[in-house]
Amino acid sequence: MNASEPKTCWRPEEFCLAAPGFYPSIAGIAYNCVCRKDFSKPGFFLIDFGPKASSELLRRWMLELERRMRRIHQDQAARDLVIVSAGRFDQQVTTKLHRDGGPDEAFLMLGYEPTEVSAELTLADYSRCASEMGLSPVEFLERHNPMFAAGAELLAPYSTRVECFRPAHYQILLINNSMAPTTANHEVWQGVLHTATIGNPTEAHRRVVNSIMVANVPLGTEEPVAASELEAFADTSVVRRRGYDKPELKDDAG
Repeated sequence: MNASEPKTCWRPEEFCLAAPGFYPSIAGIAYNCVCRKDFSKPGFFLIDFGPKASSELLRRWMLELERRMRRIHQDQAARDLVIVSAGRFDQQVTTKLHRDGGPDEAFLMLGYEPTEVSAELTLADYSRCASEMGLSPVEFLERHNPMFAAGAELLAPYSTRVECFRPAHYQILLINNSMAPTTANHEVWQGVLHTATIGNPTEAHRRVVNSIMVANVPLGTEEPVAASELEAFADTSVVRRRGYDKPELKDDAG
């Protein structure tokens, strides 16, 4: 493969960053890696802050990272970024390759807190696979749903395991969650799919994931989430546990 050609899978040094704490230049690195319009970048990025931060600090770093990425996006794309959702949950369910719901052009920012629950993360460049098959991302998901074995097998050569993921550390994983068709107005983001394999799920421990979804929108778009809600997200002790798989659980209320 020519060094200038995009790759179907990626080495850890191309998408992993170990950081002693948040610093401003992280935003530019993350933006270039995640908010891609072609296949020369991974479409995902992991920041590892080590084991000595805190839950609230991690969430405030997430919000600061989004603010700084937003300014970069305004300057480079003449468009805006807005947060469309923010929440915390205990995620201990193994998933298949998928994209989360939400806007057609968006990225996820997942803030992982230290846990005794083991997990392995994998990202798959379905947009590139679709492009090489002459399909749009939407067409690919309709015809080759990776929830089924045949679709997952198609994506195997395009999949990257996040070898640098450390369940015992505070980490932020950004994932381009897009599936937008190309328009005449602007080039669109190229998304990836993600999956988590949980090694030892248990009701005795928490695996807390702080989740923010950020949408790529025209300048002047109204903010869907109020500043007061984001402040509540940053300092709450509530963790959602009740879900489709464990209806008997109660949420942690702090």
